[in-house]
Amino acid sequence: MKLISGFHRLEDGFLCFLLLSMICLACLQIVLRVFFSEGFLWADPLLRYLVLWSGMFGACVATRKGKHIALDVVSYLLPLIFEPWLKTVIHFFSFLVSLALTWAAVIFVRNEAEFGGFTLLSVPSWVWNLVFPLTFGLIAFRFLAAALVSIRGIRLKEQCSPKL
Repeated sequence: MKLISGFHRLEDGFLCFLLLSMICLACLQIVLRVFFSEGFLWADPLLRYLVLWSGMFGACVATRKGKHIALDVVSYLLPLIFEPWLKTVIHFFSFLVSLALTWAAVIFVRNEAEFGGFTLLSVPSWVWNLVFPLTFGLIAFRFLAAALVSIRGIRLKEQCSPKL
């Protein structure tokens, strides 16, 4: 449990670092442009990548906290007795979709490594795009864990329920 909470703190800290970096770099660019009519050529493309990375890692944190976007109409139509089963199915389906996105992102990064060039700060373009397989993989893992927890909850509830 300490390992998981440590990972959560690391993830939150990385997200805060990205946000702080974006704010500082954007403010520096504004000051340089307004007062010195200059700026760093690499700052705007780097800010775009930082926004992308913070958005993707923000999605991971939202998934961890259960605050991700969810389109769930069926749960309002079904009786409450089916809710644990429905949550399990939704988590497992979300896991499969995230896994497919992870696989597509791995192919994308592999193609970038093979055919891409250098984009920013002499860093290969595939390095900047590593955020996609990393975050989609983490989201997939979290949905799988949520599905397994749901299944465990269903099994424990069935074992504890009185036999008629």
